Amino acid sequence: MNRTIRAIIGVVLVFVITFCAISISQNIGKPLKVDITGQKLYTLSEGTRAILAKLNQPIKVKLYYARTAALKGPDQIKYFNNYYEFVKALLEEYSAAAKGMIDLQIIDPRPFSEDEAQALRYGINRFPITEEESFFFGLAVQTPFGVEKAIPFFSPDRQNFVEYDISYLIDTAIARQKKKVGILSSLAVMGEDVSGYMAQMRQMQGQGPEPPWGFVEHLKQQYEVSSIPADVNEIKDIDILLVIHPKDLAEQTLFAIDQFVLKGGRTIVCIDPHCFADRPSPMARQMGASTAQNSNLEGLLRTWGLEMPEKTFAGDRALAEPAAFNAEQRFRPEKFVGFLNLTSPECFNKDNVITTDLNEIKLLFAGVLKKITDPNDRQQEAQIQRTALVTTTDRGNSWSIESRFEVMMPNPSQLNRKFIDGSEPVVMGYLVTGKFASSFPDGIEIEVESDEAASAGREKESEVKEKIKKKITGLTQAATDCAVVVFSDVDFISDMLAYNNNFFFGRVAVGDNSNLLLNAIDDLSGSTDLISIRSRGNFKRPFVVVDRIEANAEAESAEEESRINAEIAGFQSELNSILSSAKEGEQDIIGSTIVQKKKALELKIHQARSQLNDIKLKKREDTEKLGNRLRSFNMLPGPGVVLLVAVVLGIRRSIRKRHYISHASDS
Repeated sequence: MNRTIRAIIGVVLVFVITFCAISISQNIGKPLKVDITGQKLYTLSEGTRAILAKLNQPIKVKLYYARTAALKGPDQIKYFNNYYEFVKALLEEYSAAAKGMIDLQIIDPRPFSEDEAQALRYGINRFPITEEESFFFGLAVQTPFGVEKAIPFFSPDRQNFVEYDISYLIDTAIARQKKKVGILSSLAVMGEDVSGYMAQMRQMQGQGPEPPWGFVEHLKQQYEVSSIPADVNEIKDIDILLVIHPKDLAEQTLFAIDQFVLKGGRTIVCIDPHCFADRPSPMARQMGASTAQNSNLEGLLRTWGLEMPEKTFAGDRALAEPAAFNAEQRFRPEKFVGFLNLTSPECFNKDNVITTDLNEIKLLFAGVLKKITDPNDRQQEAQIQRTALVTTTDRGNSWSIESRFEVMMPNPSQLNRKFIDGSEPVVMGYLVTGKFASSFPDGIEIEVESDEAASAGREKESEVKEKIKKKITGLTQAATDCAVVVFSDVDFISDMLAYNNNFFFGRVAVGDNSNLLLNAIDDLSGSTDLISIRSRGNFKRPFVVVDRIEANAEAESAEEESRINAEIAGFQSELNSILSSAKEGEQDIIGSTIVQKKKALELKIHQARSQLNDIKLKKREDTEKLGNRLRSFNMLPGPGVVLLVAVVLGIRRSIRKRHYISHASDS
């Protein structure tokens, strides 16, 4: 056998051995997987594994993806091929972790087939591509008890939350009964219920009633959500009470909340020293109604060992976000210490399940929550535990206003100048637990209709019915542990900060604003499995070094920028004054004093703006230098390692060559 034939046979055998090795590795080594992604995208969280451990009956999980149609579709559809592979790999992890309790089916629904009809029956969205081909990308879960749940479409905007969506679908499919959440609010968080004249007026203006807030829509998917009236005498038949922006509540309502908490009812309270979402309507202003935008539960908070001072807000330069509160600021928003974007890890309590995995929360005009201690009741103080959930950085501080007009039409520059950096975090969210005492130990008195007046009222309804005072008493001390979560901001759960409107997919959650509230509800309801999954969906990591450089540059140039902006505003005001005082036609006469002054002022404005641009350019230099260093650091290791290996091999070869020559000369 000559050398050529042996070489050909060797190559063939190498290919055969390689093919066999790949096949064996795919089968035997299938369970041996390593997730090398930075955020462990293909590793199931403990919450998901806990949900899968609850499965005692096999369920069917059907992934519908029109792969054939996607290959024929435009580039926008072909993009989903990679997304589909990610979802498929994740579902395979679910199937493996469920230990036979998940029957995973991958289905490519073809036109006019039974699979396509079934996908439509489950509620999977269909997107026509051609006259015959349609695109599907959704998931359906079917239990042995006939429960069917579906994700109509895997939106790209929720790619980070895929695991939560799938686990939530399975958890709600196997859950027997939904828990009940009651919402008591002075805002229309449940949506507007307009009728009669107001409905006709809105219809004439082409407007419909305001829809429920985004977080309410999310709650309805997992809980039974109902509205609690503001004049309620007793709160019952709910598991969790959500009090949002309580304004001027009657004593009987406060007593009802107090008794609900003492009986073990879990409660979440969102109060606000200035709620930006509570915008008084022009009609309310004309009718002389209260336009106050603050809320508080002072008496109840004091019982829980907390207080929120009025007209006082949390601030932090390190967390300040650009804000525009009027048309003039829209094109030149300025960072505002009252508009905070919590991205630093130190802002979240990493030892509490509610906040441990949160990464980004935006707050607007958030209040300051402070611990208070009653020196006369040490025993009660020992029974209450207050755990901070959300804080500023250690540079945070509180800032106050003298009049509410300062925040109704805020001037960020002026308020920033008043702010003084602090030395310890400011708390904006607390979890309070323990055996609480009642805020109404002696009960309350309410007015009721007397029995005699009631019977007389049936005979003479036109007469004024007599009212008598009746005393109501209740628990004075909780028998079991209570739990209350208090946040000093309402705007963080509003659609303004917590959601974005997407043309195709509707309201899409941004950041962790809604996650903070939903995590608190899940934790108080005992549904902690979903918290770790939901929270890990936001993989945004702050650029700490870049943020520090930008903050330092901002602080160094803030005074000079303010001076130049003041000069520009002064020149512009002077120019407008000259132009408005000029007589008709005088502005166009060449050589006139008006034209000369106008040119001089325009030149000064141009020079001032050039100086401002130079300052902004200088601020970017440090950041760009850091970017260049990082780019060099990322690029150099590869060639450096290759060069190092080459040097080592060269030295080794040189040593071996010398060793060979010396042995040859000896022989």
